[in-house]
Amino acid sequence: MNHTDIHNFYFLGIGGIGMSALARYFRHRGYAVAGYDRTPSPLTKELENEGIDVIYEDDLSALRRQKIDMDCAHTLVVRTPAVPEDSIIYTFLREQNFDIRKRAEVLGLVTRQMKALCVAGTHGKTTTSTMLAHLLNPVNAFLGGISMNYHTNLLLDSESEYVVVEADEYDRSFHHLTPYISVVTAVDADHLDIYGTAEAYREAFAHYTSLISGALVMKHGIALQPRLQPGVKCYTYGVIKKEELKIKNDLPDFYAENIKVTNGQIRFDLVTPSGTLKDLQLGVPVWVNIENAVAAMAVALTVGTPVEQVRERLASFQGVLRRFNIHVNTPKVVYIDDYAHHPEEMATAIDSIRKLFPERKLIGVFQPHLYTRTRDFAADFTRVLGTLDETILLPIYPARELPIPGVTSEMLGGQVVQKAELIAELKKRLSESEQPVVILTVGAGDIDRLVQPITDALMNMNDK
Repeated sequence: MNHTDIHNFYFLGIGGIGMSALARYFRHRGYAVAGYDRTPSPLTKELENEGIDVIYEDDLSALRRQKIDMDCAHTLVVRTPAVPEDSIIYTFLREQNFDIRKRAEVLGLVTRQMKALCVAGTHGKTTTSTMLAHLLNPVNAFLGGISMNYHTNLLLDSESEYVVVEADEYDRSFHHLTPYISVVTAVDADHLDIYGTAEAYREAFAHYTSLISGALVMKHGIALQPRLQPGVKCYTYGVIKKEELKIKNDLPDFYAENIKVTNGQIRFDLVTPSGTLKDLQLGVPVWVNIENAVAAMAVALTVGTPVEQVRERLASFQGVLRRFNIHVNTPKVVYIDDYAHHPEEMATAIDSIRKLFPERKLIGVFQPHLYTRTRDFAADFTRVLGTLDETILLPIYPARELPIPGVTSEMLGGQVVQKAELIAELKKRLSESEQPVVILTVGAGDIDRLVQPITDALMNMNDK
């Protein structure tokens, strides 16, 4: 990929969170940028407002109308796997011998131009990387979600030598990156349609650690045998309870202790190899964010961020869109939306809610994401959903996949409703409940389109 000859970038699937950040980056760098996506969204509308031409028809006449010189010799095409092989535009560009690259390959180029601070792992990547970017800002950052502090998925600073990157393991994408420091949060098996086995999944992470040039910051106790180059440091991190301090000999290098949950706030001490930071306040007081914060602070302190900046930024962190966002909080109903789409992520969200609202009934709404993931983790999804007081299921969101015979939401238990029926069903259950309720929506598909309508409906009920 000879980027010195590139004048134009064309993004197939430009509305994706990672693709849109790259599109914005190259637009900022002065390149001509355009793209295609299947459906309009708030994110694609923002790209259009920023001067990026986006089409929504998989049609060659629409492609030819776009305001970009599609010169094969000087245009790099970036594709996401969400765009199918039989896409008309993709097929045309392929037949015309355009240089077509995966998003991860192009992002890998960026990580070779700056010191890349990467966050990998089955869970927690987006929150941890967004928190790290906030701790360091001004910094460059390609985020896997919309930062609530900055209302964007891209941060740019020409003076910073660092770039914060979410390292996605899907299709071994993170093997294209060149990490300077990397966090690994978890290696619970996922994407078995790609990897086949949990062992192959963990092997991909082991290989990824061999790409690190500076330091690895890994969750204490995870099933990962790092394969580090000579001279690369390894730190562990975690959250420690008082009783564990008395019996553990192998404490993490960075850990939270003395955790206090009072008046809707979470405060804790951070123990580091060079001392203890006392009485830190956690922005977005969700239990799982303590662990994410320890990882982010470990990297920030390792690259020399001032302690007082870390303290202030941690308290002012506002979170990430669709990562445990509380949209309604009244005496009768709390409504929380989260991106969780893996059984362990869902279990973490449920556990956090039980800690925050222990006296309330918990009603969960889950939209399974992918037929293969639903099939591969059906037993785990059923187990986790069984910890809810009530469960509502939406049909499976297929994304890039075709249906698999026998794989449906019904196999997970719980009542299945169509999206158009969901708000009426929630109103019915809320009116029938004799105790205050927490409603949790989870999933990585298009359930996010329902968040605002649900919020409006619940607020209107409360007004009455």
